[in-house]
This record gives sequence, C-alpha cells and structure tokens, in this order.
Amino acid sequence: MAPMDSFRVDVPQSELDDLHRRLDAVRWPSELSGVGWSRGVPVGYLKELVAYWRDTYDWRAAERQLNAFPQYVTEIDGDNIHFLHVRSPEENALPLLLTHGWPGSIAEFLNVIGPLTDPVAHGGSAADAFHVVVPSLPGFGFSGPTTKTGWTVHRIAHAWRELMHRLGYDRYGTQGGDAGSPVSLEASRVDPAHVVGVHVNMLVTVPSGDPDELAELSEVDKGRLAALQRFDTELSPYMRLQSTRPQTVTYGLTDSPVGQLAWIVEKFREWADAADVPEDAVDRDQLLTNVMIYWLTNTAGSAANFYYEGAEERAQPVQPTDVPVGVAVFPEDVFPAIRRLAERDLPSITHWTEMNRGGHFAAMEQPELLVADIRKFFATVR
Repeated sequence: MAPMDSFRVDVPQSELDDLHRRLDAVRWPSELSGVGWSRGVPVGYLKELVAYWRDTYDWRAAERQLNAFPQYVTEIDGDNIHFLHVRSPEENALPLLLTHGWPGSIAEFLNVIGPLTDPVAHGGSAADAFHVVVPSLPGFGFSGPTTKTGWTVHRIAHAWRELMHRLGYDRYGTQGGDAGSPVSLEASRVDPAHVVGVHVNMLVTVPSGDPDELAELSEVDKGRLAALQRFDTELSPYMRLQSTRPQTVTYGLTDSPVGQLAWIVEKFREWADAADVPEDAVDRDQLLTNVMIYWLTNTAGSAANFYYEGAEERAQPVQPTDVPVGVAVFPEDVFPAIRRLAERDLPSITHWTEMNRGGHFAAMEQPELLVADIRKFFATVR
C-alpha cells in the first residue's frame, strides 16, 4: 500500500512574483460598447478584479486557511491524490467524502468543514458529526497535473474507494455537486457494501424523448427544462471545447492568469445565484483562492482533460444505485433537477429538498443551507 505523506501548501515567493509581473503586463482586448455580460466577461469588471487580485488579495492568508486542515498525498492507480482529512472530535462521527467539480476545487468546502466535523461548536448536535475527507480530483489542483490518461468518473470512484479503505473507513457517505455528483453516485455503485448514502446538490435530469414524461409538468419544472435547453444551446461551448481539444485551450489558460481568471469567473456569474457580478453569490477572496489553486498548480489542462476522458460516460443514461440518495435543489443552479425525471433514473431517492435561494456552487454560496441538508439526509442512513 502506498504511503500517505503529510502535505502543506507552501508556494515559493518566486511564483507569486511571477504572477504579479504577468498581472502588471496584461494586454487588454477591445470591447464593443453596451454589451455587458452578453458576450462574456466585461473588460471593465475584469480590470477592477485584476487590480484587486494584484494589490489586495492575500494568498498567504489563503495558505494559512488551507493549512489549518490536515492534508496528505498518496499515490493511487499511478497518480498522486491530494486530500484533506479532518476528523471530528465526536467518536461516533460518520465518515463523509466530499467531491468538488470544475471549475471548483477543495476551496469550495472551506466554510462547511467546521460545521460538518464539529457541529456542537456551530450550534448543532453531536449526532450530526462527520469525519470529513476532501480529495482534489485527479488532475485538479494539488492532485495534478496527472501523468496518465483515462481518469474517468468510474476510475475516480474506484480511487475514492481505495482512499477510504486506506483511511480505515468501513462505512461512509459521499457528497458532491458538479462533477462531484456523478463521482459520488458512482462511488455508491462500485462500493455499495460500504457507502451508506449519497447526497448531491446537482443532478442533471434529461428527458428520454417520451412526451408522456413531460406531460403536466409544473411551471417550475417547465422553467427548469428551459434552463437545461439554454445550457445546451448557449452555455455549453466550454464543455465541448474541453471535451474535444483540451490541450489547445490549455495554452492560453496556462500562460495568462487573466485568461484563467476570466475562464472561471464567467462560470460563477452564469451558474451561481448572482444578480449582476459573481460576488453577489460568492466571497471574492474565496473565488480568487479557487482561481489561484488552478494557476499555481498549472492544472488548467489536466483539469480540462476530465471532460475529454468523460465524454463517453456523459452520453450514457444515469444508472440506478441501490444506495439511498438525497438531493438538494438550489433554484439558480445551471442544472436545476426535475424530480419526476430524477426518480425515473434514481428510484432510490429518499430525500428531496427544494431550496429557496442559491445556485451551482452551494458550498460557497449557501454553506448553512447545504450543511443543514447534508445533516438531515444522513440522519436517515446512519
């Protein structure tokens, strides 16, 4: 069995100096007047954000926040996997595996780890405690860049099973949004004897083509169906590009921090519960920490490869699982789930919550609501 080595984030000052040099020498594009966000990230908004990034944002403070949690690296299936492992002070806590997606990172979960591991200190009950494991997806952040091809959702789920086995956890739950949702569900299929429940805050529900299943949809569900159609026609080019030519897009993202910033910030504005700018939904410093993890680890390309590797899997219908599933639906998510279609694919859904606010990045946007729903669901399967 490969060793588990302690890990600390410790970026050389030369890397930060290089970033500042690049931010000081940005070659800004022109922009048509009056188009706002309709054609992508506006120059005026990005200039102001870059100035904040260059002169106000404090990466060393972010490092201290990350390093407040125990971190490790271990080799699984030929590549290094980085993860946080935060044990609860409560002896009977349930192990919980949290998986991020793209364009996210472990930084998504910084505000939920404390309430999940130590609920008593955050106004909750000891009975709701979790031992939390937060891996960086293969090829993402401190788990990258990867050296091998083939890191599909199925392979990642097998790696997560191995990780939890190495940590000595016989019973555990899984949770995730974005890519973390299919990974968490797949973990329950590859390890059903040990996964006690799956909680997701994103679930893509696609019509089968049978008009009967769309008959008598509520107005809310009709709106969700329209949102899914809008994603397919307008918002999905990033996915198609990363699914087909990830190496080509990597050059711009790797060479230009502003290019990397814009590539990610656009998604936070379009996918989150943001009225005008991404900071309407998420904390600006936390957003920049997320961007910094991609930039400093040079993993824009290996993260983009996740889409290339998973193209065939995404074309397949969702497979059922025998493990209980809980779903939290945040209304402004770019992939709003339709319950009728979700239960068609996943008949083991036992818990469904309709939130009144929040979007795709639930752990960053609405950490209290997400934590409360995770506690409520897993109370039924402990």
